[in-house]
Amino acid sequence: MSDIKQVPVGVSARHIHLTQEHISILFGEGAELTVLKPLSQPGQFAANETVAVHGPKGSFAKVRILGPARKATQLEVSKTDAFSLGLQPPVRESGHISGTPGIRIVGPAGEVTVDQGVIVAARHIHFHTSDAERWGIADKQLLKVRVGGERGLVFENVIARVSPDFALDMHIDTDEGNAAGVSTGDFGEIVE
Repeated sequence: MSDIKQVPVGVSARHIHLTQEHISILFGEGAELTVLKPLSQPGQFAANETVAVHGPKGSFAKVRILGPARKATQLEVSKTDAFSLGLQPPVRESGHISGTPGIRIVGPAGEVTVDQGVIVAARHIHFHTSDAERWGIADKQLLKVRVGGERGLVFENVIARVSPDFALDMHIDTDEGNAAGVSTGDFGEIVE
């Protein structure tokens, strides 16, 4: 086992995942997302398409859609974004949207209001199964990750997400990245 467990960091800005049904409502029947650029996880991409989201207090005009289509529509925001929208979403692992606030989503062809789906994404690391095995890390294990630099800190409660479909990458939101002075492409070290 290697002594140093370095992981690349990805700072994730606000974004939305949509169901195919909602893509059709927002962009027109038969609409498909088109690839702007691939993301760190295999098969995932930032789409060219964006939508507006409207909360009780505020809105954001151009929220990037991440593809491909998902089983449930989910908006991921930072705590700062949530304040701007007038919402109090919980910190949750992606896909765990039960009991979360909803949001109105507006596209060029229509709009949809979901009654749940807004979360502040829990910080996490995607591990390919081989990386997790090499470092003795189990799925759902909570980790600590140290980042250096002028505003270095230790992130606690970082969820390990292990799958043969994942590529090694730590995901934090913009608030976390700003607090630590970390940018996408920097590295963190898993500490015991």
